Amino acid sequence: MPQYLQTKTGRKIAYHHHDGHGPGLVFLGGFKSDMEGTKAIHLEDWARKQGRAFLRFDYSGHGQSSEDFTDGCIGDWADDAQAAISDLTDGPQILVGSSMGGWISLLMAKRIPEKIAGLVTIAAAPDFTEDSMWAGFSDAQKAELNAGQVALPSDYGEPYIITKKLIEEGRTQLVLRDPLLLPFPVRMLQGTDDADVDMSVALRLIDHADGDDMRLVVLKGGDHRFSDPVALKLVEDAIRNVIEVTG
Repeated sequence: MPQYLQTKTGRKIAYHHHDGHGPGLVFLGGFKSDMEGTKAIHLEDWARKQGRAFLRFDYSGHGQSSEDFTDGCIGDWADDAQAAISDLTDGPQILVGSSMGGWISLLMAKRIPEKIAGLVTIAAAPDFTEDSMWAGFSDAQKAELNAGQVALPSDYGEPYIITKKLIEEGRTQLVLRDPLLLPFPVRMLQGTDDADVDMSVALRLIDHADGDDMRLVVLKGGDHRFSDPVALKLVEDAIRNVIEVTG
């Protein structure tokens, strides 16, 4: 059973955490995903075997946390991540951000850089509400959204309900328009067959960000899930490399 963190906003964030030596690992999941996914569970098991601290959690409106998904937005979920990292971990952490979690990890780099020892991003999707969703909507979809919300088909189950709040608030959280300083080791992983986040996003991110130790690793044939044994081994290797660099 998960434990719960009550944030200053009153939201209850479900989480699993185990102690170990540092820097610890924090897994940041994707849009409408939860902490029971393949990558989160695999990395938790891996961290236990290494004797390393690990935290996974559900954003509000996701998984076992409180609130409704359609009431949330990027800023809310970033607030949840900041609260979980600040209140539940000791010392600098290695953030492992998957898809939207990659965007959230970049927001953490702006908000709490002192809590970050390094970043590992997996198919990071910074600014996707604006550059992927809004930019890809038809005029009819934009009109529907402006009236409140629009439903988008999903390969992962029921349609995504995209709210006007999600799009408009997302514009206040963009990270690819202003300077983005990443003063710690950053390892970005991206699959060539990712149907959700194009390779161009990874290239744009590594070109835009400012840091002395950034690498992009491309997995030929890799998809957005990045959850098969080969992909998971790449994630492990990226984390090991960050640990070696940070000591």
